[in-house]
Amino acid sequence: MGNFEQRKIQFVGHFDMKKTGVLLIQLGTPDSPRVADVRSYLTEFLNDPRVIDIPYFLRTILVNGIIVPFRAPKSAKIYKELWQLGGGASPLLTHSQKLKELLQEEFKDSQVTFELAMRYKNPSLNEVLNRMSKANYDRIIILPLFPQYASASSGSAIEKVMKIISKWWVIPELKIVSQFYDNEGYIDSIVSNAQQFDLNAYDHILFSYHGLPERQVDKVYEGTDLCNEQPCESELNDYNKFCYKATCYATTRIIAEKLKLKKEDYTVCFQSRLDKKWLTPFSDKIVEEWGKKGAKKILVFSPAFVADCLETLIEIGEEYQEIFESHGGEKVQLVPSSNTHPLFVKGLKALIENQLH
Repeated sequence: MGNFEQRKIQFVGHFDMKKTGVLLIQLGTPDSPRVADVRSYLTEFLNDPRVIDIPYFLRTILVNGIIVPFRAPKSAKIYKELWQLGGGASPLLTHSQKLKELLQEEFKDSQVTFELAMRYKNPSLNEVLNRMSKANYDRIIILPLFPQYASASSGSAIEKVMKIISKWWVIPELKIVSQFYDNEGYIDSIVSNAQQFDLNAYDHILFSYHGLPERQVDKVYEGTDLCNEQPCESELNDYNKFCYKATCYATTRIIAEKLKLKKEDYTVCFQSRLDKKWLTPFSDKIVEEWGKKGAKKILVFSPAFVADCLETLIEIGEEYQEIFESHGGEKVQLVPSSNTHPLFVKGLKALIENQLH
């Protein structure tokens, strides 16, 4: 073996031994279902200019003067129910903490340490990154747990992290994973969860993603180009690869192909809207339509959420069930999120190892 090959092996070995911190980021959750904690969470969340992207003055009036005061008491009742489903805790937080622990176990014999933070509330990014700054990492990998990039989720989390780190005197090597909609383990965990159900027993299948205002996906494109002028429903290309709508449809196509679903078997739709100018079709309306058509059973995926939460367990599992029943249907079956599925853990492990090498 020549000197060059020996030096190359030494270099690779040194690179692998870099002290690395991996920061997993989830959206967030109230500290408790009490009205005060829900109000605090909604205030922080909805005042984010990447979430409600209107001028500061209007956003302040809308959020602090209208939405939060009226919504917090109602939301607190829903969160109380969610806590009960989660065994007295937030399912989002519980699944995310367990995921961090499982990933840490996968890297137990390495120089890689995992941390978990929430974009809104606790454990806070400020607290966790303060701890990471003292650990003197050679490298930090930032991994928002949002498979499809959106400015209101991945973008907001990354921006917040960069603002905090920019104030550090010593800034280590940084790597950012902005989306992973096509990660094999993520996809396979969804497919595996779906296979516990007899797909042929359902009248229709929904792939329900969290909604976004149309203006936010339009901002992905330059000039006067708009999302609805792109082939986002049928094609992912170099121009629309960071369009949330395009990656939602791409995610669906990958899952549908693995499950051998035909196009007529399913509908891609969007939930949790605030007004009519959000991505369509709306999930609740699709549920209603299939009830009116005489469907008795529908199966619902929600691939935008890697951990079960209010939007999956309550909105789909209970609210959509009520809508479906009120229009003649019988059962809305939610496909569980990836949560801590072994294939999901395996997929994230591979994704992180790719960043390490």
